Amino acid sequence: MVDWQSSAEILTDSVVFSRFAHTLFGLYLWEVVTSLEFDWQFISGRKCFRWPLAFYFAGRYCLLFALVGILIALDVTAPVNCQALYTFNQVFGNAAIGLASINLSLRTMAVWSQNRIIVCLLVAVMLGQWSFLLHGILLEATWLNGACVITSTNNHILAISFIYTMAFDFLVLCLAGWKLAYPAGGRSKLIKLIFGDGLIYFVIAFLSNLVATTFMLLNLNAVMSIIANVPAAIVCTIVACRVVRRLANFETITTTVGDTSFLAFRGNTTIDSSREFTLKHGDGLHIQMDVVRSNPVNVEFDAAGCVTKGGNLDPEAQAIHDEFKRPPY
Repeated sequence: MVDWQSSAEILTDSVVFSRFAHTLFGLYLWEVVTSLEFDWQFISGRKCFRWPLAFYFAGRYCLLFALVGILIALDVTAPVNCQALYTFNQVFGNAAIGLASINLSLRTMAVWSQNRIIVCLLVAVMLGQWSFLLHGILLEATWLNGACVITSTNNHILAISFIYTMAFDFLVLCLAGWKLAYPAGGRSKLIKLIFGDGLIYFVIAFLSNLVATTFMLLNLNAVMSIIANVPAAIVCTIVACRVVRRLANFETITTTVGDTSFLAFRGNTTIDSSREFTLKHGDGLHIQMDVVRSNPVNVEFDAAGCVTKGGNLDPEAQAIHDEFKRPPY
């Protein structure tokens, strides 16, 4: 039987945690580098930036900064301000967890076509989650025996934060799963796409928080209680960011004028009019809708709903063009 409270075991667990954290940083850095092209398209202006993407960028880089701070705390050999360093790590790490849940929630809101009840429910739960995450920042750390050591923290608040996040992710999973499994208008190609390869992201986020919560409730020792926190934050952020990228780059979309999703990515509807109008995406995205004119017009736009290039449009087609440039609210 392992004596988890012995000094030798805690020292061993600390070494394991340090090596584990370095490995996880390499994994996350690989994820960031391999998806930089998506970020650069918005930074360079090649794609139109919409406000929901602010949560994507904030969560993605908050976690990167937090991981850098954790590695500094683990590897530093000269005295530093440990209190400031660990406060920095907690602020950015907890923010990454909260932002990951927001990104998953935005997808669910989009699936529900911004149903006001669903939006209000998820926003209220978000506010509760952030209240716990901000309370979890309160800790004390000092330089001791050649290393930064946490001397005091509120484990109860930290455990409640993860349990709350786990319940939040489960709620988002259930809402998304119900709507995708039983859509009001039948399963479109987009619904099948999201249901087939997107719902698994919600399951992964839920399970990662479940593992972290389990270790905290077991409370084997100070190190083992938090050893799963970093991987949980990384997994949640990775899947949440991939959800956003998948939603921005899906290949088949149908839309209507005046009906846009919460993420400014188009949903499944039709336009009541008399003749056909074709929108063409440069990567093979084709959207057909009806307008008054019978002349087909090709306009290129990105998956974020921004028209990037178009020819001479008649008034009705120009109205379609302008609607695609309109913000969701």
